[in-house]
Amino acid sequence: MSPTSLHLSAACISLVDVSKSYDGGVQVIPALNAEFRAGEFTVILGPSGCGKSTLLMMIAGLERVSSGKILFDQRAVQDLEPRQRGCAMVFQNYALYPHMNVAQNIGYSLKIAGLGKVERDRRVNDVAAMLGLSTHLSKRPGQLSGGQRQRVAIGRAIVREPKVLLFDEPLSNLDAQMRQDMRNELADLHKRIGATSVFVTHDQVEALTLADRILVLNKGRIEQFDTPQEIYRRPASAFVASFIGSPPMNLIPVHGDGTTLRLADGKALARCAYGGQALLGIRPEDIALAAAGTSPETFDLPVRRTEDVGSHRVMTAELASDVTIRIATSHGAQFEAVDTLRIAMPRERLHLFAVDTGRAIFGAFD
Repeated sequence: MSPTSLHLSAACISLVDVSKSYDGGVQVIPALNAEFRAGEFTVILGPSGCGKSTLLMMIAGLERVSSGKILFDQRAVQDLEPRQRGCAMVFQNYALYPHMNVAQNIGYSLKIAGLGKVERDRRVNDVAAMLGLSTHLSKRPGQLSGGQRQRVAIGRAIVREPKVLLFDEPLSNLDAQMRQDMRNELADLHKRIGATSVFVTHDQVEALTLADRILVLNKGRIEQFDTPQEIYRRPASAFVASFIGSPPMNLIPVHGDGTTLRLADGKALARCAYGGQALLGIRPEDIALAAAGTSPETFDLPVRRTEDVGSHRVMTAELASDVTIRIATSHGAQFEAVDTLRIAMPRERLHLFAVDTGRAIFGAFD
């Protein structure tokens, strides 16, 4: 990508007790508070129906808030029309004008705003060079690939030099290789232009690879808002633990007697001072394959299924008669097919979650 002479500034976005309800009293988002830092790439991540696109639409002004405030640099914008907010949006379906060429699509909003042709052409050419579209300016959308059409949609957004860029699952229509390529391009683009970016997706890979911080949303509520590394290594709830990771974290029902966590059949799993019902968590790749007789805290487990995914192997093993766990081998490690595995669960890799709230119990294994 070429350097750009675009002049994008960045706005801090503050959501203060923002909620959304529809007619009939259906509440999609209860009162929510969050701050998206200026110049940050924030990903809103969650399953279908969790309210992430609705939240993005409220920031854009395409959905009215039911209560609360949306602030751009401490300026309340929740009652302003979308065009007055200084943000631009990239949609999932591109929404390009099929009868216009690439240059006309990118520059259309500038033409409507009355910007002179010389300045309009300069911006369009800058954006096209930055997005690798300079040789396609005379083509119409029907002559472009899916990735090229997505670049045009991004170009149309950034040519306006907005303070806030909003992305609503923009990569979901692309094939796997193109998604990876576009993730790299979006990350590079963000570094170049510096606008505050908010990106909605249900794809954890997109979230983990693109975000400065991830806001994990579940039924309209924030489960965790932190860096990708912190969310992966220290999930704040059982929901986050099970939603982030492939394969997801193992969550094992246990009972603590004040000294030991045990399965329902009484088998001891780990030393822990917690008392009561809980979920013991460990990521499949954190389970160690142990040598025979290495420690009393090892377990011989029957292997029920093996999935070879090329770079690593995922084995499903039986921890108890009604409890299975998944174990992921180290990347590149090779093992012969086996019927039984001896495993260990390192204490420093264990997590504990309350059954009633799902929240993490930090420090349980210190």
